[in-house]
Amino acid sequence: MRWQGRRGSRNIEDRRGRRSRGGRVGMTGGAGGLGLIAVVLIGWYFGIDVSPFLQGGGTQSSVTQSRPISEAEQREAEFVSVVLADTEEVWADLFRTQVGTNYDAPTLVLFSGVTQSPCGGASGATGPFYCPADRKAYLDTSFFTTLDQQLGAGGDFAAAYVIAHEVSHHVQNELGILGQANRIRAQSSEQQSNAISVRVELQADCYSGIWAREAQARFNSLERGDIEEAVNAARQIGDDRLQRSQGKVPMPHTFTHGTSEQRAGWFAIGYEEGRMEACDTFSAQSL
Repeated sequence: MRWQGRRGSRNIEDRRGRRSRGGRVGMTGGAGGLGLIAVVLIGWYFGIDVSPFLQGGGTQSSVTQSRPISEAEQREAEFVSVVLADTEEVWADLFRTQVGTNYDAPTLVLFSGVTQSPCGGASGATGPFYCPADRKAYLDTSFFTTLDQQLGAGGDFAAAYVIAHEVSHHVQNELGILGQANRIRAQSSEQQSNAISVRVELQADCYSGIWAREAQARFNSLERGDIEEAVNAARQIGDDRLQRSQGKVPMPHTFTHGTSEQRAGWFAIGYEEGRMEACDTFSAQSL
């Protein structure tokens, strides 16, 4: 991906370099919404006890101390900033031309180790997530290493896809889709809620494909193999593949993000079509 020397976003909240000690991160209500999905899925995959992130109530306040940011971390932050800036330009124009409204870009929180959000506590184990309560995306860039070394999805455009996917949840929030989906999920059975979550996630994958198409058209940012990197990343984090990697038989009723083929397929639809209406996973009879 060609990104060096390009404009970066100002919508970055940098919490890196803060180390927590003296207890767990304080939370007011536990993880919720898509943040909860990310906590459960990633924590389950790596065999990490994520129960502290799923429980509300009295946790100890953390004490933070600063540490210097490494050169590698600084470069990762610059990369994230450029990708975020690209999403801002792309979605501002798409909202103007395809929706007829203005786009209000999200803030992206960079953190290392642990942090807090209105959707609950977060750590490197939760993976990236979007919190609709504060309209912010949360990312520990060490996830890029996890993506590469443990999930088999390396490459800078695979990392860009992760950022674009979380921004796509903000797009859904701006359109009112995310709030409506979460309200319906709250009144549904677990299996129905999971099925709705799958459609939310696949739409975000489709929107990510639209972003990739526009990034190439506007910035000429794609290099040979970039789309393959993004598609591979989508496949590697499909629910069926994650469950098989744990030696389990895939159980579709427990899926919350979609199968590998579904995720890759909806990314491809967005990339090929370039129209937001083509990403209506909620009306699709077959995913």
